[in-house]
Amino acid sequence: MSTPSATSPRARLAAGIPAVHSSIYWRIGFSVGDQVVLIELPKGNGTEATLILRDIEMGRARQYARVDQVACPADFAPAGGLSGDRETANAQAAAEFLRRAGVKEVYGDRTLPLIFVDCARQAGIAVECEPDRWVNERRQKTPEEIAHLREAQRVTEGAIQLACRLIARASARADGVLLHEGAPLTSERVRAAVDHWLLDQGYSNPMSIIAGGPGASDCHFYGYGELRTGQPVIVDIFPRNRASKYNGDCTRTVVHGDIPAEVVRMHAAVRAAKAAAEKVIKVGATGEAVHRATMASMIASGYAFGLPKADTPSSYCAMTHGTGHGIGIDVHEPPLLDIKGPALLAGEALTVEPGLYRQDLGGVRIEDMVIVTQDGFENLNNLPDGLDWK
Repeated sequence: MSTPSATSPRARLAAGIPAVHSSIYWRIGFSVGDQVVLIELPKGNGTEATLILRDIEMGRARQYARVDQVACPADFAPAGGLSGDRETANAQAAAEFLRRAGVKEVYGDRTLPLIFVDCARQAGIAVECEPDRWVNERRQKTPEEIAHLREAQRVTEGAIQLACRLIARASARADGVLLHEGAPLTSERVRAAVDHWLLDQGYSNPMSIIAGGPGASDCHFYGYGELRTGQPVIVDIFPRNRASKYNGDCTRTVVHGDIPAEVVRMHAAVRAAKAAAEKVIKVGATGEAVHRATMASMIASGYAFGLPKADTPSSYCAMTHGTGHGIGIDVHEPPLLDIKGPALLAGEALTVEPGLYRQDLGGVRIEDMVIVTQDGFENLNNLPDGLDWK
């Protein structure tokens, strides 16, 4: 292993578990379940990246990680030795690496653990925060990333269709409870069917939203218990491909049986708001402008914005969240389509997901994934967005 130069370069430091730390995984393209340290030093017109991790992982890292050098903490043990605590030892090794390299100042991203800051400062190294490191780079997806997202959304639509048809094609008991194969159809049963199907497709699936009736007036209500005819059911599924690690995210709303007139009206308003938001999307338009188009459309349709207050009547119906968010390795990534949302960049992936929520009735939401282009967007969805899924 080469020794870091004895100059005083501007170094960058990051640390985390690639299996859950998306920025580090995105940077090195290598997943492991233990904490790693990434140090970048200037070299020529570029940088030299060193990955420090457990010795038992070094072979795989040398084969797969997008770095120049691979080391373990013992390679950079300080004079007093390494701590028996693994995370502390990693921080000590990082500080020793920087000291040997002659680094006097290091920049950390917004997620750098405080133990690394403390060890660096004890070694006489100043630490500064670089809050936007990797943020805009991750926002602009490569063609390969877009292909991963396209595939993830295709599979997600299959799961949405499975869930919505299961609900729409159920029978109804005299009291309105839906039945499937002779037993009450619950949010839990639909969710389990989705989980099993996605597992067979090679996807891990966080808890899907299968939210029916008044409970769905909370936009993040996951749903539980028996589903009923005549009630809107929000189906929001956001699985992750186990191989590529990219996510899908899609929402549709389904009603079994007769659709109440107010649900039809809410659905039309949501559909119109989504179209209004999409008209604004292009490179340079802001996330705030997209969201304000949603707000204007909802208000024009006769609905409100904002969470209900304590004395708000149960018939209050409003959109209670932003228009959407970025998506990639994480389900929720920058930017936000909301107030103060930044200018949109070419190639970033966004969800567009307006919804309406009424306490005594439930909710209606439609969500697609789009890719921002110079003059507009590409919609990755092909699934219908109606309420009848028979």
